[in-house]
Amino acid sequence: MFCSSILTALMQVEVSAETIPIWDKGAPGALGDSVRDIPTVTIYKAQADIATGTAIILCQGGSYSGHYEGQGEPFARWLNEHGASVFLLKYRLGSDGYRYPTQLNDLSRTVRLVRSRAEELQIKPNRIGVMRFSAGGHLVSSLCVRFDAGDTAAQDPVERQSCRPDFAILCYPVISMLSKPHNESRRNLLGDNLTEDILRKASSELNVRPDTPPCFVWHTVEDTLVPPDHSLLFAAALLKAQVPCEIHLYEKGPHGTGLMGTKHLWMDDLLHWIRQRDGLLK
Repeated sequence: MFCSSILTALMQVEVSAETIPIWDKGAPGALGDSVRDIPTVTIYKAQADIATGTAIILCQGGSYSGHYEGQGEPFARWLNEHGASVFLLKYRLGSDGYRYPTQLNDLSRTVRLVRSRAEELQIKPNRIGVMRFSAGGHLVSSLCVRFDAGDTAAQDPVERQSCRPDFAILCYPVISMLSKPHNESRRNLLGDNLTEDILRKASSELNVRPDTPPCFVWHTVEDTLVPPDHSLLFAAALLKAQVPCEIHLYEKGPHGTGLMGTKHLWMDDLLHWIRQRDGLLK
């Protein structure tokens, strides 16, 4: 269990962090050259004596209109403590005029970038996971069903890499753009000119494939902002496609339950699940 005293201790740990742009020649489709137009990743490397070679790309929630800081660095530091190097992505936002699939392209690029630099970063290219909260869960689930193997003919060596994550962690995620949608996330991601085709493409439960990576998904029954139906729809699709998964539906807690510094079972359950996957974490 984790409490505020543990959070304070984690925040005092020295963790080096470097921030770099994910596109070295400018982001495709950029609407300008300000900070909001330049997606970046901040690298938190695990200490060498406890590093497992696992990398986790962490994406904050915020309804595609912001990046909620409480889901960023505190979790990066916590994952560092368990041997994972963390890559905190600042993807472009719908509130800044960026629509689907821009955010998916930013996350895909980050997976490729991390994989292409695996040796330098001292991680294993087959142990790269993605983790996200709320609307961020929608971005992660989108990658889990829309990844590709890379373009072997690309001039950019990063683009030759697969963007398939090796595992995914989805915390009270937005999943569907059709069933009980989270309207703010849908509007920020897709705009107002909605078609049946784009809604179906952006609804992850309709696009799960047999090679979707293993997923850990959790939600609470009391979540009224993003109903647990989203996680249940995704879980049903994962089971139908025979994708390895673990699903937790906790009774208590509103949307946003389980942030660092509070007591909640999901952290212990996640560590148990991920340790079973070939020692991905300590």
